[in-house]
Amino acid sequence: MGAETQLAEGMRLIRDSAGAICARGDGLRRIRALRFQDPGFDRAVWTEICAMGWPGLLVAEADGGAGLCLRELCALAEELGAGLVPEPLIEAAASAPLLRGAALADLLGGRRVVILAEAETAAWRHDQPPQARLQHGRITGRKLFVPMAGGADGFLVTTADGPALVARAAPGVHLATAPGQDGGTLGTLSLDAAPAEPLGTDGAAAIEAATLATAAMLLGVMDRAFALTLDYLRIRRQFGVPIGSFQALAHRAAALAIQIALARAAIEAAAAAMDAGPQDDACRARVSQAKARAADAALLVTRQAVQLHGAIGYTDAHDIGLYLRKAMVLAGRYGNAAAHRARFAALAPEEEDA
Repeated sequence: MGAETQLAEGMRLIRDSAGAICARGDGLRRIRALRFQDPGFDRAVWTEICAMGWPGLLVAEADGGAGLCLRELCALAEELGAGLVPEPLIEAAASAPLLRGAALADLLGGRRVVILAEAETAAWRHDQPPQARLQHGRITGRKLFVPMAGGADGFLVTTADGPALVARAAPGVHLATAPGQDGGTLGTLSLDAAPAEPLGTDGAAAIEAATLATAAMLLGVMDRAFALTLDYLRIRRQFGVPIGSFQALAHRAAALAIQIALARAAIEAAAAAMDAGPQDDACRARVSQAKARAADAALLVTRQAVQLHGAIGYTDAHDIGLYLRKAMVLAGRYGNAAAHRARFAALAPEEEDA
């Protein structure tokens, strides 16, 4: 069996394994029940996720992980997006390769939830280094928009002096949470000389992995929203025929399908480039291209999906609106489309299209 065949089979198995968590046929009852509740996700489900080994996808087998690549993580993230799964897998999976010893074992075993905390401003910029400082084993600084922070046991915090692990219960750690548009929680993490464990490595790879996986999750969101919309266009009838047969609506659907395909191609190319290594400026440019495309496309597709559902699409009772809400939250995470277009232009000035 060739390498590409093995990769395809592995990705298929990962997608199949997501079925137990991403139950889409139940009207998203679990997702609705968790909305606007602290912490916004289910620890019992998180235990199942850890039992399947997902947080360790990028961790070497010698360290207890699966030893897989970004392409597998993106395949899984796409499935999670389609199911609107709120558990913070992307943040944990991106953090895991930086951890060692008991901290890694506790994360992989489901005993602790570690979440990546990197944003410091509302407007993400690629050329702005972290302002948080790590000195003498203590961190001072502030992190914003930390996903599902209310359910974290610890945070992997990026600083100007390298990433470090901070326990939520440590002195000097102050966390305030607020509801997000999708019903999850976002945290503001204030660190006042909080004791931290320096990780002795560069956190850039974790941020790139989280960014690309978030783009893949956006792909799952838009793809599923589009599928629901096509189903609706087939069953909703006016003048005795399905409204999907109307030329204007068919053309709109075709345009959305093209945007989804372009986003998928950009994500697959970026994941392949990152896996092939080294993770240089060209690779980072591809990540930005993928995130920009996915963010723009997901917002376009989900907004159009709501419109194509007509009046019922604007009600909270209909599931299609949940996809728009999720897209609105994920589009800006780890940098919005405009920020990543700027980074793409800086890293790959000879290219034209982000």
